[in-house]
Amino acid sequence: MPLSKVSAGLPSGTGLYNTDIIAWTREQVSLLRAGRLSELDIDHIAEEIEDVGKSEQRELAGRMAVLIAHLIKWQYQPQRRGHSWQYTIRAQRRAIALRIERTPSLKVMLRNADWREEIWSDAIAATSAEADLEDLPLTCPWTLIQVLDSDWLPPAVP
Repeated sequence: MPLSKVSAGLPSGTGLYNTDIIAWTREQVSLLRAGRLSELDIDHIAEEIEDVGKSEQRELAGRMAVLIAHLIKWQYQPQRRGHSWQYTIRAQRRAIALRIERTPSLKVMLRNADWREEIWSDAIAATSAEADLEDLPLTCPWTLIQVLDSDWLPPAVP
């Protein structure tokens, strides 16, 4: 199979990376499979591999923030509780569990107190903007086990 740059008349390597990432990806795969390692765009390949890990981390952080935001609303707005909140809480917990099962090294992030504080801050910001809640705790009052427990919901705040 000819390389995409040859068949498409496109620049190769770094030039292609900057103009058409999909074509660059196809080219790099072709080079790898052909054993033409010296022609690979190593710097950009390393950057892309690193970005895959960052993407996994961003997904986990986003899901945790959505989950915690809904737990906050559940606790502080009991009069507005509904099936959609329950569904979102369940769906985020399932997706988080699946992500951790598929990528076990993400557990390290869950144990990182600074990361959890950042997630709490993101959840507070999202909830405050959406629900106009005030006087929320500065730190998460729940344990990680509670947050991820499929049977746990926070009690209403009077």
